Amino acid sequence: MRHRNKVDKMGMVRAHRRSVLANLTKGLIINEKVDTTFGRAKAAQRYAEQVITLARRGDQHARRLVFARLQDKQVVDKLFDEIGPRYKDRPGGYTRVVKLGPRQG
Repeated sequence: MRHRNKVDKMGMVRAHRRSVLANLTKGLIINEKVDTTFGRAKAAQRYAEQVITLARRGDQHARRLVFARLQDKQVVDKLFDEIGPRYKDRPGGYTRVVKLGPRQG
């Protein structure tokens, strides 16, 4: 039973899961949109919400925490310079998952 287990393992070991979530979040920050499966989108949504909440703080410690997760200076700069101030007054709920139709291939 998976009662009270908050982590969605997505069939991966921890390092692979963290890498997938970080890459999806980077793509979301750069393009402000990402196409993926529903399960990955829900997991990445949680990850991205936490990162954006840190970016709203805007201090140096938050910047270092985000860099530790994403490992990309350009993404961190965009997050803190553009996206963080955009959601300064919103207390969460920065992203949404929209289901797409069946894929074409």
